[in-house]
Amino acid sequence: MTGTPTPPQTTTSATPAAETPKDLVGIGIGPFNLSLAALADTIPGGIEAAFYEQSPGFSWHPGLLIDGATLQVPFLADLVTLAQPASPWSFLSYLRAIDRLYPFYFSERFHIHRTEYDAYCRWVSDSLPTLHFGHQVDAVRWNHERALFEVDFTGLDADGEAEALGRTYTRNIALGIGTAPHVPEPLKTLADIPAVPVIHSSDYLHHREQLLRARHITIIGSGQSGAEIFLDLLRARPAGAEHLHWLTRTAGFAPMEYSKLGLEHFTPDYTHYFHQLPEHTRNDLVPRQWQLHKGIDHDTLAAIHDELYRRTLDGGWPEAVLTPGVNVRTAGRVATTQIELHLEHTQQNTRSRLTTDAVVLATGYRQRPADRLLAGLDAYIRRDSRERPRIDEHHRIVLDPAVGGSVYVQNAQLHTHGVGTPDLGLAAWRSATILNHLTGTTPYPQPSRTAFTTFGLTDQDRHATAPPPHGLVPLVEPA
Repeated sequence: MTGTPTPPQTTTSATPAAETPKDLVGIGIGPFNLSLAALADTIPGGIEAAFYEQSPGFSWHPGLLIDGATLQVPFLADLVTLAQPASPWSFLSYLRAIDRLYPFYFSERFHIHRTEYDAYCRWVSDSLPTLHFGHQVDAVRWNHERALFEVDFTGLDADGEAEALGRTYTRNIALGIGTAPHVPEPLKTLADIPAVPVIHSSDYLHHREQLLRARHITIIGSGQSGAEIFLDLLRARPAGAEHLHWLTRTAGFAPMEYSKLGLEHFTPDYTHYFHQLPEHTRNDLVPRQWQLHKGIDHDTLAAIHDELYRRTLDGGWPEAVLTPGVNVRTAGRVATTQIELHLEHTQQNTRSRLTTDAVVLATGYRQRPADRLLAGLDAYIRRDSRERPRIDEHHRIVLDPAVGGSVYVQNAQLHTHGVGTPDLGLAAWRSATILNHLTGTTPYPQPSRTAFTTFGLTDQDRHATAPPPHGLVPLVEPA
């Protein structure tokens, strides 16, 4: 929206009063800001906080809550446990509240179902009074006279239509607007074909029945979502008439790096190490570490192979083609009901065409742009050589000293904090870091060490309780 909204004369129970400045306003309510809200709720003495989300209620990837799909992190990676194990908002507290603690105990599960995680988050979101759904944040500015951030929002009705304008003031912001489905440029024309189902994986379950009616289905993308969708479609199609193509740019359908020491890249220790590296080194590292967070779970790969193998027991092979190393160069419509994909094999340097009746784009997500939302702060934001906001060790955007408040970010610092940025396992730690800095105290003491790996020759300096390895003497002072 444009212009300067006028605060409403009255407020409802869903619209927080604007007169008293907040200590913290969160923008967006996904798992990361929900974690922040849950930990903020139990700070001794409390803080004044409000979290705004334009959706009518909490929802976590509803199009991918495929039956049987599990989280790729243990249940301990809930909203709070790794910062406050005794929190009333932990996953175990949720199980106790709904009288399912003993069934979970006997199930001996370490990785819970995705639907269960979604239900847990909705339980927390329904209980916290600081959360305000149906509120679309329109702009953020710094008010020099009041030394506060101004946050303009629009209250939405049940149909998502504007109902009232509002403004609140706050000392700090937590930006958690999440990611948006990404469609690569050569594939964007597919979305303009209404007669043919072409959907992003994030909407899979909403279109599953329509997809199953298609004679031939192509899945593009080899991450976890692409694998789960391929497996679900494979199981739903009759043997000998699967008519599935699964294409990916990567050189293979690669498993995720899940070794114990590999997982230490998702610790606070590695995050600290990565943040201190030079910008050009960080830029080079991130794309090379894709298999740490963009590969496919071993169990999913095994289930796919098992299902394909089972279909060979009566002789013959399933009508399923899995081809890595393929780029989709262009795409177009054939008549009114089919799509033609122009393919290029990167290793063979060959080209071909594929005609299909439906396409699922498992092409991932990108950070949702915040330029419009933060336009009022643009002049104060310090940026790196690629014009990305600089983010400090406290997960704050580096701002001009004229701005006295902090803008913390959630899942927008891959370029400064590394592969653990989108990982649910670091949610509680990051929230605790933010709240410790915001309060100037330590309501959530941080662990002194979280990894057996010492990631750099000088990284042992962080481990105050551990003696440095013998014989390692820095040859030069760190830059």
